Amino acid sequence: VTAGDMSGFSNHFSITFFFQLSGGPDEGYLHLLTIFAYGTYHDYKALKNTLPPLNEIQKNKLRHLSIVNLAANVQVIPYSVLMKDLDLVSVRQLEDLLIEAMYAGVIQGKLDQCRQQLEVDFCISRDIPYEGIVKISSILTQWCSNCETVLTSIPQQVGRMNECKDAHLKAHQEIEAEVRIGREMDSNTKKALLSEYISLASLPSGKEHPPADSVQFLHISSQPAFTA
Repeated sequence: VTAGDMSGFSNHFSITFFFQLSGGPDEGYLHLLTIFAYGTYHDYKALKNTLPPLNEIQKNKLRHLSIVNLAANVQVIPYSVLMKDLDLVSVRQLEDLLIEAMYAGVIQGKLDQCRQQLEVDFCISRDIPYEGIVKISSILTQWCSNCETVLTSIPQQVGRMNECKDAHLKAHQEIEAEVRIGREMDSNTKKALLSEYISLASLPSGKEHPPADSVQFLHISSQPAFTA
């Protein structure tokens, strides 16, 4: 537990020696190893009277691992939370510990002294207890179920999109057809008026000529239609 580059301890539980400690006078060492594997400094403080004593290096090692626990859940950690969980009494102690953890590669981030908080960019991983594995398995199972639901709904969504596309195309075609019919009717009306005008204009002298407003209407109608 003193080695600075060691953050995983669960593999030690496969060693028969440690299981032999259970129920014996040295059982506290097994509990201490369990705390270093899965627990925090707060856990150690709660059971301190039943565990072997730790020197300052070992305490700081456990504090580093406790910071990892916090950093795995939130990216910004107030100094007040860190000082409480790590049992530190001054900001100077806390910042020295955090800098030490950064140099050890346990975490990466920056100290915001103005806001009194640690901003975490990276932290190492820790051992996962059995309960954590069950939780991860449950989350992955739910994720797989959600993926299957999405995959099932994709054909339905594609079908709806195609229906919307077809409806939009049909409406566009209907509008174009109405515009074309309107243009044809307008052209036929112009031709009829022009024919009527020519017929009336060719009447012998003394016959009734087309009224002026008809001529004006024909003149206006014969102008090119404005198209949008």
